[in-house]
Amino acid sequence: MSIHNSQFTIHEKSIHNSQFTINQFTKNQFKNILETDIEYKSPDEIKAFQEDLLHKALAYLASNSPFYKRMFADNAIDINTIRHLEDLVRIPFTTKRDLQQHSGDILCCPKEKIIDYITTSGTLGDPVTFGCTELDLQRLAYNEKKSFACAGLHPGSILQLMTTIDKRFMAGLAYFLGIRELGASIIRVGNGIPELQWDTIQRIHPDTIMCVPSFILRLVEYAEAHGIDYHSSSVRRIIGIGEGLRDQNFELNLLGRRIAEKWPEVQLFATYSSTEMGATFSECPYGCGGHVHPELIIVEIIGDDDKPVPDGEPGEIVVTTLGVEGMPLLRFRTGDIAAKRVEQCRCGRNSYRLTPLIGRKNNMIKLKGTTLYPPAINDVLDNTDYVENYVIYVDTNDTGTDDVVVKIGLKDNARDHEEVIKELKDRFRSRIRVAPRIEILPVDTIRRVNFPEKSRKPVKFIDLRQHNA
Repeated sequence: MSIHNSQFTIHEKSIHNSQFTINQFTKNQFKNILETDIEYKSPDEIKAFQEDLLHKALAYLASNSPFYKRMFADNAIDINTIRHLEDLVRIPFTTKRDLQQHSGDILCCPKEKIIDYITTSGTLGDPVTFGCTELDLQRLAYNEKKSFACAGLHPGSILQLMTTIDKRFMAGLAYFLGIRELGASIIRVGNGIPELQWDTIQRIHPDTIMCVPSFILRLVEYAEAHGIDYHSSSVRRIIGIGEGLRDQNFELNLLGRRIAEKWPEVQLFATYSSTEMGATFSECPYGCGGHVHPELIIVEIIGDDDKPVPDGEPGEIVVTTLGVEGMPLLRFRTGDIAAKRVEQCRCGRNSYRLTPLIGRKNNMIKLKGTTLYPPAINDVLDNTDYVENYVIYVDTNDTGTDDVVVKIGLKDNARDHEEVIKELKDRFRSRIRVAPRIEILPVDTIRRVNFPEKSRKPVKFIDLRQHNA
């Protein structure tokens, strides 16, 4: 496959690999990868490659985007002087508010070229509508093909997709297109319903499942309760979406360890993606961060002063999309916090990687003088056997500081609630040094909050502070 337009050309350079480590490649396979995939080129070659694509992307925006034409004019930016990646700092950021207020002006093509309309999940505010052209759908397929291959899928693999492909959701469609492009097989089961998931696994024998990681524990519980020998099932790979599996040292976090302890026969892969960037950062079998596809996206990591931080230090992820025809973005602030790792990965790739997300910038909590992000609270609750479900509420108290309340549902509601609250607070203090307020509610009450009717992702964090109003 080749993708052609006035911005740039993507040449097919995907990897077909059914093995778990780079050492298991045949010499010819490895030689072919090194010769064709930009991710295996030297860092200097990757940088020069991205700078060439950046020049073309800027020219495309200057010719086709009313929003970016105004930005360049209002800030006296001559795009011909933006020659290197380091020069991007001279261009203002694009924000979520820009997308919400000016999406029509960001569109770079006639509406007649839009084939598929999608919306963001609205995690950081009102959802944004994106239009994808035929080229954009081909780009999505290419992106996911590369990401699946990075995780070891190949022609002949069977992936069971446990997420929706409807409701204006980009991810499900992208996964479907990518598996087709890879030449593998996909089973579109959708989310939830453990009984249907296990029936499908037993009937069709997928080697890979893709879902929100915390759902794996529900699958395991169902299997144990119904006498299903999941250890002997066909599943040997789990690709997680929407939730982290590792910490900043690339070790499995509490949720990841819990899954691995329960189901040691499978290999876990974490991913990071978003609708706005139309790209996926997928782990390779070594699990040392999500690999960037340099032909699809440029990533900056920005500190609190809005300037790039040194490699390896955490900051906000800022992305510039490459190859998007409908609604390309320049220096878009994702709100996500992570770090960039630039040393060569053990898989041989020289493309930089992103560490697991630390959290979202807007979701940072100051609890009793301690700075933390919701995933730190999630880790404690996900690793507590008697917690069935939960939701975290953050509000501003009378003194103007953050007030955190964790509302939980218990698997065994007959347990002494005061004892549970005391034990949970001790767990929080041992892990994150501070303990939020804890309330115990019926499991069904929490479930209705976790899964509102129109939500595409489980809701486990609700921010009631004024800055998110």
